Amino acid sequence: MTGAETSRTYLELSQDGGGAHKFYEVSVDGQEVTVRYGRIGAAGQVQRTTFPTAEKARAAAAKKVGEKVRKGYAPAVQGQRAPRAVTRRQVTSAPSTARAVAPVLWRFRTGSSAFGIHVDADHCWVGNQAGDVYTLDHEGGVLARFSLPDGVKCLVADDFWIYAGCDDGRVYDLSSKLPFAAYEIATDVDIFWLDIHEGLLNVSDREGRLTVIDHEDEHQWARRSQGDHAWMVRADDRAVYHGHGRGVTAYVPDGGGELWHTPTKGAVLFGWQEADAVYAGTGHRVVQRLAKATGAIEATYACDGPVYSCAASPSGRYVFAGDAASSVYCFDRDGTRLWKLGTGGGSALSMQYHEDRLYLVTTDGSLVCVDASEAAIQAAQLGTVPTARDVKLAAAVPTYAPDTAVSAVATVTHAPSGSIVVECVREGDRLRVHVVSDGYDPSWNVQFPRAIRQPGARYVVDALHPAAGGFYRVRGDIRRLL
Repeated sequence: MTGAETSRTYLELSQDGGGAHKFYEVSVDGQEVTVRYGRIGAAGQVQRTTFPTAEKARAAAAKKVGEKVRKGYAPAVQGQRAPRAVTRRQVTSAPSTARAVAPVLWRFRTGSSAFGIHVDADHCWVGNQAGDVYTLDHEGGVLARFSLPDGVKCLVADDFWIYAGCDDGRVYDLSSKLPFAAYEIATDVDIFWLDIHEGLLNVSDREGRLTVIDHEDEHQWARRSQGDHAWMVRADDRAVYHGHGRGVTAYVPDGGGELWHTPTKGAVLFGWQEADAVYAGTGHRVVQRLAKATGAIEATYACDGPVYSCAASPSGRYVFAGDAASSVYCFDRDGTRLWKLGTGGGSALSMQYHEDRLYLVTTDGSLVCVDASEAAIQAAQLGTVPTARDVKLAAAVPTYAPDTAVSAVATVTHAPSGSIVVECVREGDRLRVHVVSDGYDPSWNVQFPRAIRQPGARYVVDALHPAAGGFYRVRGDIRRLL
């Protein structure tokens, strides 16, 4: 770096055909250091730190640049390299023509259009196109916020682990105390949707491809389906179900052989799965239920507009859909429409059913909780719905950013009782992490933050859980062992 008071260093890391496609910029102005980072072509995240003296500011900046150079970043001219291809779903959202609003219990407004949703036994998660992911309890209390470097495409879960797929091509693990980029997707994949099952990441894209990679970002297989604009991917033990412009195609998880293909009534815009069926919401105003075993269409649920999202209660007793006109529908299993009601806001871009509640995320950036119990469904048929409650964001909600968390990894001089020690080792051109503590398979890899991997370094983790793919996942805190 040069200059006594003001300087700027701009670096890029971009691997053709690989996952990395990002920049890192460090500016020094007197005692203030400004770091800007993110996907090439995007504005990125900004962090500012003030130091006691200009000399200490320059030293801190030089250290940050050195760390990035050691990880493969190189000086570059901003704007020369083309940004990663990103397609953000173009949607319209008209006001609902329904006679009333659905039985909404509560609503939380995130401030930006939202696609990402996940609901489990303990929490509700919503991710928006500003890169914000909020965690709430089931009554709408906001518990935490994650600030990610780019817009959130979707939120998916694999057992305990929660992942956020972002426009920067990275998939962030949000389930431990240390959020980190768990997967990076090749730059030639214009991501539309993601799903994860047993550690395998399934990626559907603009070209109608399905790409499968493992926990170390290693390519497993890829297939090109018959249609493009693949907005649906769902996975289970027997198949990966890929919804695209010409229907739904099922592939064998191991190797990608085609099991069946079923044309749907219109291009698939969203997908949901239950134990024995997948549901495809289409641009031709229907949801169609397909048998997982054969691909046969078992039922069709007719709406009044393009279907942006759909979901079902267990065994398909009730089926729900959200259309382009800010309406939400409820059907019985056979396709009889029970009601069409407004969302009270924008159109539902994604939805999830969980324990008698239907959760929606919308074009106006809201997470909406709808009472979907049998009693509430019947009451809504008669025109009786509750008064919705607006949830407010507490000023003191804790906020986490992946890069900030990684740089702040705590150190310990000995492993606490009950903890597990892992070690980073070099294998060829890759850095792997293996378990040192007894009772674990030392040949298995550990899915671990790449930003803190250094050859020979040891770390202490709270817990490790085996995944079916033959690797371990970290649960809890990560600390550097000195």
